[in-house]
Amino acid sequence: MPIDSIASSSHTRPVMRLLGALLGGFALAMLVPLAASLVLHEGLWPQYLASMLLCLAVGLGVFLRLRHDRRELQPSHGILLVAAVWLVLPLFAAVPFMLVSARLESLDISFTHAYFEAVSGLTTTGSTVLSGLDALPVSLNIWRTFMQWIGGMGILILAVAILPMLGVGGSQLFKAEIAGPVKDTRLTPRIAQTASGLWVVYVLMSLACFLAYWAGGMLPLDALMHMFTTVSLGGSSPHEASFGYFESPLLELIAIFFMMVASCNFALYFVALRKRSLRGFWKDLEVRATLATLVAGGLLAALILWLKGSYSVLDSLRFGIFNAISMATTTGYATTDFLLWPLFVPLLMLLLSGFATSAGSTGGGVKMVRVLILVQQGTRELVQLVHPRAVKPVRLGQTIVENRIIFSVLAFILFYWLTIMVLGMALVLSDLDLITAFSAVIASLHCVGPGLGMVGPASTYADLNTFQTWVCTLAMLLGRLEILSFMALLLPSFWRR
Repeated sequence: MPIDSIASSSHTRPVMRLLGALLGGFALAMLVPLAASLVLHEGLWPQYLASMLLCLAVGLGVFLRLRHDRRELQPSHGILLVAAVWLVLPLFAAVPFMLVSARLESLDISFTHAYFEAVSGLTTTGSTVLSGLDALPVSLNIWRTFMQWIGGMGILILAVAILPMLGVGGSQLFKAEIAGPVKDTRLTPRIAQTASGLWVVYVLMSLACFLAYWAGGMLPLDALMHMFTTVSLGGSSPHEASFGYFESPLLELIAIFFMMVASCNFALYFVALRKRSLRGFWKDLEVRATLATLVAGGLLAALILWLKGSYSVLDSLRFGIFNAISMATTTGYATTDFLLWPLFVPLLMLLLSGFATSAGSTGGGVKMVRVLILVQQGTRELVQLVHPRAVKPVRLGQTIVENRIIFSVLAFILFYWLTIMVLGMALVLSDLDLITAFSAVIASLHCVGPGLGMVGPASTYADLNTFQTWVCTLAMLLGRLEILSFMALLLPSFWRR
């Protein structure tokens, strides 16, 4: 449908106006690889400049055409804008890959691969179709990792913080973008102030991570790029060997610490900073469950590796804990090819990636809060089988969970499994082996990156054909949109006035 036709629709005009503004802002992000190319004398700055000007021209063109439409966002607008942003922004984020590829004979990146790489970056998945990462232009590696950083906390959360044009409607956008089933808690009277606070926490954590990596022995550029992909739980690395490139137990400990910190709800850090106390943070049931799951998963992986004779005790602890926590937090760093381990361990790590992060974190997957609600709901059903008249509300800590949230979680889980089954079977139908097919879908849906089989940590997604690559791209987008937002767009009632 032409842009003019879309823009003329009263249902989409507010969405298109804000999408144009966001594209204009996103264009400025390309100043980062542009500046890097200039400083490093790579000669690629014209490609980044052209990409930036294209994005800026389209964004400002749409925004200026609709600048007089100042209606506030409604709930349906928020859902539509979130979906539009995550579909459209990767189109422009892919342009630098294609222009740099056209400039360098050593690179051959198709549109399918460029869009996959952009989606992987912005959704903080960390999958790649590129090989020879160490030989890529540094500016292109910076763009790959910087996309993960700006996508980690959420582009639209940043928009709510800095775009006054959203007004009260910004609350609809915030609810549509924030991860997890509980979206109504206000940390401050104004939603823009809440969004700003979350980004302040994110920036402070990023600065601490960068300094820690630098002090731990990384070169400044390596520290910068790995900071981008650690606090965002994205896991992309400028090195073919991923985090194993450094062979440093100290750096691995630093990464473990920040991956675990980033897997918790950022709203709790915001509250802790305002109150100057971590008391509320440690009282949160989801945080305790998340951290306990990560520690237990890492220790179990290490135990299995030692019992199976894969490593000594110390090496089992080192490799098992790092890789298990990396996968469980949906980061996806690897220090070794864990597909050579006993099969139980990589399967355990892929399973943990589905729920071992908190809502409101930068991680993907189902989120721990949904698992806790499901466990409580299952327990309630068992109790009522024995005592039909018993009244047992579902609780998260001291808070009673409303039935509408329970129903929302049940609907999410239904669509979650349907998505895995449909996309997994689509890959099997395309002649991909069963393990690779379903692990690629699960890894993409959880935004974790490496899977099993052909898409393991020692491989890339480059061996997938065009259809298979687009299926994994769709899975990444659905994982970032948390499925329900996308499914809502398929309802005829959504498009009725």
